[in-house]
Amino acid sequence: MEAISNLLIEFGAAENLSGYFAGGILVIIIFLACVIANIITKKVILRILAHYIKNNKFIWDNVLLERRVFQRLAHLIPAIIIYNSAPAFGEAKVMIQRFTFTYVLVITIFVLDSVLNSINDIYSTFAKKSKAKPIKGLLQVIKIVAYLFIGILIVANLMGESPIYFLSGLGALTAIVSLVFKDSILGFVAGIQLASNDMLRIGDWVEMPKYGADGDVIDISLNTVKVQNWDKTIVTIPAYAFISDSFKNWRGMVEAGGRRIKRSIYIDMTSIKFCSEEMIAKYKKIDYLTDYITQKEEEIKQYNLTHKINPESKVNGRHLTNIGTFRAYIKNYLKNHPRLHQDMIQMVRQLPPEDNGLPLEIYVFTNDTRWVSYEEIQADIFDHILAVAEEFDLRVFQNPTGYDLRQINLSIPKNE
Repeated sequence: MEAISNLLIEFGAAENLSGYFAGGILVIIIFLACVIANIITKKVILRILAHYIKNNKFIWDNVLLERRVFQRLAHLIPAIIIYNSAPAFGEAKVMIQRFTFTYVLVITIFVLDSVLNSINDIYSTFAKKSKAKPIKGLLQVIKIVAYLFIGILIVANLMGESPIYFLSGLGALTAIVSLVFKDSILGFVAGIQLASNDMLRIGDWVEMPKYGADGDVIDISLNTVKVQNWDKTIVTIPAYAFISDSFKNWRGMVEAGGRRIKRSIYIDMTSIKFCSEEMIAKYKKIDYLTDYITQKEEEIKQYNLTHKINPESKVNGRHLTNIGTFRAYIKNYLKNHPRLHQDMIQMVRQLPPEDNGLPLEIYVFTNDTRWVSYEEIQADIFDHILAVAEEFDLRVFQNPTGYDLRQINLSIPKNE
């Protein structure tokens, strides 16, 4: 500053104005130096760095480039020039350096944000356990702590006080901080519990009727969990709700490779009866029943002979029934079905009779867990069962319809 002022006086400038002119010239010089440094950094250095990053064998540094980590670091170059030039302005030095340092801290926040986002991207892309143990919530906690600490540094710097002075007062603000960051604290604790107990992963199919959620988890953050429903709507649920409330996770079904079918058909109980000789002969011609009928006939014959059963009444002893034979057919049909999981439980059982008839429940697992395939398999099975019931002289229960009432009306002879 003094050198420029003396030079101006030599060229004829007034001595009382030379200091102002010198200050203006110095500001212009510093400004030009910042502009040139910024151009060199962004147009030359960053381009060379980007070319190297895109052509090397590493992939993680591409993420840093995409997240603009280096571009944001470049903003520090002009700040460094201004900070080191501050002593030239005498008494204004302290104020210039304070504002410059504040600018550096603000840029640090943006750089830290980009770096943490890059870490999350790299972890999500390359870590095998990223879906099982996401770190987004942890990184958000680090961001909050870092922002709070840098915010204290900014205030302390502008006021010219030591950061310790402000940190010592945080104890009194604990209640306020707990209130303001209540959701973040609850979410952080919930995230730790969800990760440690492996309760939730990205990609899991979850059901949470209370929040209208029925779909895949697409994001787990510090405060929220995003679920994309099957109708493509997105539900945002508080992370701590997965700890405090009940939810269903279908991951076990997907990992097991089998999806359960549990559905009943209702048999009209007036159609249940003992099998006649003609019926048994007809059932023997069914591939899935040939061995069953032969074995059962021998077993029943031996039982009745052993116990000296009077064969004149079917009430005595043991006899085949059409409902029992139908159950045996369904069981063998399911056992030979190519799209059912044969290593998982298969069961055809009777439930307690109801007003709508006798429930015959099918309990099996498909070997394809995809929704569309599952529904197709289930529909094919019950198409066949409903159609074949009549072959066993069984009627599937159905409440009377308008068609049934019209048939009754037609059966009544009209008066001539």
